[in-house]
Amino acid sequence: MAYDVHLENFEGPLDLLLFLIKKNDLEIAEIPISGITAEYLECLALMKEMNLDVAGEFLVMASTLMQIKARMLLPAPEVEGEEGPDPLEELKARLLEYQKYKEVAQTLSGREEEFANLYYRPSPSFEKDDFVLDVSLFDLLDKFKNVIQELPKDVKEIVFKEIPIEEKIREVLDLMEGCEYISFGEILKKQPSRMALIVSFLAILELIRLKQIVAKQSDIFDEIRIYKIAPFDQVQAQETAPEA
Repeated sequence: MAYDVHLENFEGPLDLLLFLIKKNDLEIAEIPISGITAEYLECLALMKEMNLDVAGEFLVMASTLMQIKARMLLPAPEVEGEEGPDPLEELKARLLEYQKYKEVAQTLSGREEEFANLYYRPSPSFEKDDFVLDVSLFDLLDKFKNVIQELPKDVKEIVFKEIPIEEKIREVLDLMEGCEYISFGEILKKQPSRMALIVSFLAILELIRLKQIVAKQSDIFDEIRIYKIAPFDQVQAQETAPEA
């Protein structure tokens, strides 16, 4: 496929690892490196299948995880002092430091949003439904993976033509017309094929990047809802505006 969605506005490899650790209800100190490596590589493969522009740092982390896994399978050196720094402990330290950074960043972001709502048009109201948690790329990817896995595996899909991402962007916006929100899973389950699923997912990422929609949930790994930010007619105007 010829769809390229860049991830610079989304998350990096440490975010993916933290997501997998939370998903498996683990502590950073007790990472099961074999299982986490397998899940990380599975996510990476799915991102590549969708032509997401996977940055080199994701591949570097994949290499690091595989090296740590291989090192743990080797016998420990017999002579003390031969072993250098433990890469697993170094990774745990990086994750702990990054987790602290994210917590501070989320606190500051919340305060910034409160301040902005005092002076500018407020964002959609999520509080009444308790859908207040921001959703990461990897939350979306995890839900997407679940839907993909439910597709019949014995059906060979025939693709006659590519589906324009603009078509799926319009479809998502049409589904949301007159609605305060729509379920992310509902959007995906309406798709008739694996190709349509992938392009719809990319369309949602693009709308998030353009700040036309926002994804929220009430608790981690719960239902994801997609809310509109820009009015529907404003989106139409932007799409039809002549290029400078």
